[in-house]
Amino acid sequence: MDTDVVHPKKDNVEWNESFYFSFYDKTNDICSFMRIGLKPNKPLKNMFCFFMLPDGSYIGLKEDDKYDGDLLSAKNMTFNKIEPEKRWNLTFDGNLFDFSSKKPVDVSFNFEFESLNKIFDYRECVSGFKEKISQSVASEHLEQFGKAVGKLKIGQKEYSISGLGERDHSWGVRDWNAPKMWIWLTCQFSEEVALNVTKLTVSEGEVDAGFVHLGGENLPIIKATINTQYNQDGSPNSFDMELFDKKGDVHKVKAKIIKNVKLPFTSGDGKKQSIMHETLTEYEMNGKKGYGIAEYLIRDF
Repeated sequence: MDTDVVHPKKDNVEWNESFYFSFYDKTNDICSFMRIGLKPNKPLKNMFCFFMLPDGSYIGLKEDDKYDGDLLSAKNMTFNKIEPEKRWNLTFDGNLFDFSSKKPVDVSFNFEFESLNKIFDYRECVSGFKEKISQSVASEHLEQFGKAVGKLKIGQKEYSISGLGERDHSWGVRDWNAPKMWIWLTCQFSEEVALNVTKLTVSEGEVDAGFVHLGGENLPIIKATINTQYNQDGSPNSFDMELFDKKGDVHKVKAKIIKNVKLPFTSGDGKKQSIMHETLTEYEMNGKKGYGIAEYLIRDF
């Protein structure tokens, strides 16, 4: 069954279908994350696309586009499915904003993202009451790690990209300001070892989900304890966690944030705002070092 499809929409104005990709190329020290979200009842498309660069600066764009159908294309960026649950083509040709020079810069890329594990459905972790309390944050949720390979051009600089990363597909009602907080973590230690964790905090309680990929198997996480240290401005600095899988094993992880991009999400009435910290993070588990995204969505009200 192909899960890489756009699902029939429901009536809620915040109904959303989201496709997200990220990767980190260690050789070039370039980390990227990008997303296209369909909101047919608004009607509009959300998009963001960012690159964290070796000198600590970043370039990117976060804008809405008109909704013109279910094609995964917005603001010069397109996600094209090549092989269901296995291979995608990601392209862009336009301007991204350089947050250091405060000027637009010409950027183009053409990446192929190939998955390295069987797609993981959060329903292997979440059901019943926990499913009910996650209804406001895209309760249908698939995850898969993989490898991005291709060409990137920023201004006059050209890069050959090869990096491990993650892709995320979710659908359902998504209100960015509904949760008190969510933490979404992903790390690839190699092409054989990876993890993905979500901890969603809402007024009714917490929902933990995700997997540890070991020995060619996705091991569902039933509980995650995460202890985060924050900077004075409220941004995450480092964290350690214990992941309890369905087999009864415990996986201990330490992590430190290396780079951070802050994205604001404002409610439709303009009265509420949450800040999403999308960070490049270095992880350590069982003596192995890996890299990935640590995403913290924190209420600013």
